[in-house]
Amino acid sequence: MRAVVINEYGNKDQLHMENIAIPEIADDEVLVEVRATSVNPIDWKLREGYLAESIPLKFPIVLGWDVAGVITRIGQKVQNFKTGDKVLARPDLTNRGTYAEYTAVKEDKLALLPENVSFEEAAALPLAGLTAWQGIYENLDVKPGQTVLMQGGAGGVGIIAIQLLKYLGAHVITTASAKNKEFLQGLGADEVIDYHETDFSEVLQDVDAVFDTIGGETLEKSYSVLKNGGHLVTIAGAIDDKLAAAKNITAKGIWLRPNGKQLTELVDLVNDGVVKVIIDSVHPFTEDGVKAAQEVSETHHAKGKIVISMK
Repeated sequence: MRAVVINEYGNKDQLHMENIAIPEIADDEVLVEVRATSVNPIDWKLREGYLAESIPLKFPIVLGWDVAGVITRIGQKVQNFKTGDKVLARPDLTNRGTYAEYTAVKEDKLALLPENVSFEEAAALPLAGLTAWQGIYENLDVKPGQTVLMQGGAGGVGIIAIQLLKYLGAHVITTASAKNKEFLQGLGADEVIDYHETDFSEVLQDVDAVFDTIGGETLEKSYSVLKNGGHLVTIAGAIDDKLAAAKNITAKGIWLRPNGKQLTELVDLVNDGVVKVIIDSVHPFTEDGVKAAQEVSETHHAKGKIVISMK
């Protein structure tokens, strides 16, 4: 099969289209013919070698950990899926990712693809969507009427999180650049703070919860705007126990866990029109197409997800 691989760490020129073996599947896995995948920051960060110690993978590495496609083979212990099913998943993190014509996925990571959701939309959902889902539903204890600050609303996680928070009945404030104000309001944000012009920590107080995707100084300042007993979750830095303890804040740093049941609930919300998948751009499954897709991701200025289509 064709796959875009890296044989050593480096810049985007390390991405090469090669012919490699179709993955073997375990008894609890299915083989998915990939119709679309997407680019996430973890892809190029791993390619550059930034994650070599925390995520040690053997070369050659096929990057990519979002997939939408069709099941072509099932393992002996697979019970709830069959050949021909259209599915999406955030597979386990291995060196045989989804920049390939086929990928192996464990059954418990799969979700059925509803009729009203395209392969491209589905491929844009798993990693960012599950991160948003787990951050909110497992960590923020959001109740209708509460105020939640979404740090970095225009990113892949932020776009989904804003919509889930509105679905839960929250008053949503988000930080973003001015050019994204109308876009984010269209997704449900009640207030958009232009971080270029305004320091959010000087205008906000007694917020019920903060979802941080920025880290650094933004994360540090987030403690100050929370009410006593508030909740904070971050995907971009370490928790400051002293700042959290000072205001009795429940704070947690999270790392996404692939979960087929949660992904099923999420894609059903997309199917029902509750959550919109925003796609920044679609690139062809070629060596140059994958390089271009990663290049867009590295700019940090994509509005929505960057998709690679096998068409």
